[in-house]
Amino acid sequence: MKRIVSLEINGRTVEEIVPDNMLLVDLLRDRQGLTGTKQGCDGGECGACTVLVDGRPRLSCIALVAGCDGKRIETIEGQAKGGHLSALQRAFHENLGAQCGFCTPGMILAAEGLLRDNPAPDEDEIRVALGGNLCRCTGYVKIIESVQVAAAEMRS
Repeated sequence: MKRIVSLEINGRTVEEIVPDNMLLVDLLRDRQGLTGTKQGCDGGECGACTVLVDGRPRLSCIALVAGCDGKRIETIEGQAKGGHLSALQRAFHENLGAQCGFCTPGMILAAEGLLRDNPAPDEDEIRVALGGNLCRCTGYVKIIESVQVAAAEMRS
């Protein structure tokens, strides 16, 4: 079966006819061209596909588009405003939070979800929030430091 869904993706209203079993990651990457959302494990285990749905981190590889009807979706492409990187994007860049970059979009969006709920997280809270996001390059130290730097900047 197919259905019409209406989503707000990075501030833009989108209507699509989708099969009932279409995954959000496929809509974003294949139909919307938002390839910053990475397809990693395809089973909700690596966090590379993390996006924000109504401001909350969600794994797009296990989220059906039909379940997101009427919701607000934010991808990494929607984080920069007016040609300027977000505080988290800038912090990851300046503090070496990204190495190969594959996990970075999911990490940034998971961290964004955390900072919206808790603008002053301690290191343990950051670790918990990013616990579902895997990185094979950094060892997480620079990622956590990047989130701390961004949190401090966003509070000031």
